Amino acid sequence: MAGTKDAVTYESIMRDIKARKFSPIYILMGEESYFIDKICTALMESILPEDEREFNQFVVFGSDVTAGQVALMSRELPMMSEYKVIVVKEAQNLKNTDDLEKYFDHPSPQTILIYCHKHGTIDKRKKFLTKAQPNALIFDSAKLSEKSLPGFVESYLKLRQVTIEPKTAIVIAESIGQDLNRLTSELDKLCIAIPETDRRVTPELVEESIGISKEYNAFELRNAIISRDVVKVNRIINYFDKNPKSGGVFRLLPTLFGYFQNLMVAWYAPDRNSQKALADHLELRSEWGAKEYMAGMRNFSALKTMQIISKIREVDEKIKGLDNPNTTSGDLMKELVFFILH
Repeated sequence: MAGTKDAVTYESIMRDIKARKFSPIYILMGEESYFIDKICTALMESILPEDEREFNQFVVFGSDVTAGQVALMSRELPMMSEYKVIVVKEAQNLKNTDDLEKYFDHPSPQTILIYCHKHGTIDKRKKFLTKAQPNALIFDSAKLSEKSLPGFVESYLKLRQVTIEPKTAIVIAESIGQDLNRLTSELDKLCIAIPETDRRVTPELVEESIGISKEYNAFELRNAIISRDVVKVNRIINYFDKNPKSGGVFRLLPTLFGYFQNLMVAWYAPDRNSQKALADHLELRSEWGAKEYMAGMRNFSALKTMQIISKIREVDEKIKGLDNPNTTSGDLMKELVFFILH
């Protein structure tokens, strides 16, 4: 199974592992460590029976070994086992890879080499990937976009026979953000807390188990801004400002930026008056999501939207301490929402 024949996805790799269809070389790379770790763990738990792992499964770190040592280990025969498994973690720290590139030309059929390169991708122009391609499965673990997170929440829970309303999935995704390790940890808490008689995630359960208020969250702030509900907007800003456990007002900025960035795109859609066409143009998961952008275009002109995006960037820099001697985060957010609504 080579990495260049078919589209390689996390799901396709996990299916093949379950079916015991293994590649002699796995190159797992990218910005999203969650998928790299999940694939690596699944391979380590599936390739060898537990009683064969002590003598045939080895984990090394890129900063502790050379490429020559990895190649030598990979060429050695397994001990009374079908396979030998070599796992290179933090492989981005491995220096000269020439000896490993030579190994790629003639990999051992009895070794499965798992190469975990985190925090970025390997330059596709380099010889390393070119040499690996004929015999390797190459997976680029990209960060999920913010708009993909609610779908990830729904899918993750569905695998555990748990259902969730789309709005609640959006609230969780927007409140926790793109750290999938943290996100799945919080979802696991929900799965433990949910009663066996009703496998459904409710806003009340989310508030009770992981502390995301059903009234005070980024999703509700966005809706209040779209509908120009000044009282509700300020109530949510004050809640985040006065409750450190909420993560602070800084947690609200990505949601606001994402919305107005999409709103700018919506203004230039070929058919912005059609809910379906707009949803397709914005690559939304459902037509339902287009309603808030159609409402946004009624309340914010294209020029105002551009000015809001610029203001959000300015506030983001000031909250991070750039060119801001003493204005608090709460005051900066109040200044931002005043600018948005007036």
